[in-house]
Amino acid sequence: MTISAAFVLFAVIWFLTLFVILPLNLKTQNDLGTSIQGTPSSAPINPRIKSKMLLTTIIATLIWVPVCFIIIFDIITITDINFYDKLRQ
Repeated sequence: MTISAAFVLFAVIWFLTLFVILPLNLKTQNDLGTSIQGTPSSAPINPRIKSKMLLTTIIATLIWVPVCFIIIFDIITITDINFYDKLRQ
């Protein structure tokens, strides 16, 4: 695995993790019964972006390290998932 491939893999895992974490513990204006004029009622009150970014980075790193380990040391290869003999050998 090249360094650029490792960065791309981390970015993909990070963004997937971010999209899972963003809606967690979210309070909307509709939930609290208050609405600021000019905003939709589904707008969040306090999205806590900084803490969610930190949590995303920690979880993404915990997922990324074993995936890199599996790829670098060939624990699972392309031939292991070649169920229909259509992938390269």
